[in-house]
Amino acid sequence: MRMSTRARYGLRLMVELGLRYSEGPVFLREIAKVEEISEKYLSQIIIPLKAARLVTSFRGAHGGYILARPPAQITLKDIIETLEGDFDLVECVKNPETCTRVSICVTRSLWQDLGKKMAETLDSKTLDDLVRQCKDKQNCAMYSI
Repeated sequence: MRMSTRARYGLRLMVELGLRYSEGPVFLREIAKVEEISEKYLSQIIIPLKAARLVTSFRGAHGGYILARPPAQITLKDIIETLEGDFDLVECVKNPETCTRVSICVTRSLWQDLGKKMAETLDSKTLDDLVRQCKDKQNCAMYSI
């Protein structure tokens, strides 16, 4: 199982916004340059983050994007769920009627437990946790552009 590029890059985008939270709006091109991610790809990733009210946008010369609330109030679950969807690893966990073996399947509870643990882990961590870890690292992407 792998996390998609969309989720990985989206998390990096959000960490960068978290690092710059007190500085005001940031242009996507600045984040794209620092994170070495295509600006076009980031512009697609930002759409669901904005729709989920995790990010706010501002137009104009001093426009850009900013977190909609402080990094300590945004869980990693909020971000990953917005970009990936729910944590049901197999269809029958969410929709039991899709499988005729639900009542006898011994693996379904495993998939339920794994999804639940992932959601719990991501819900226990905030964007601020990653921002603080990033600041503690010497090579953290905290550039002034």
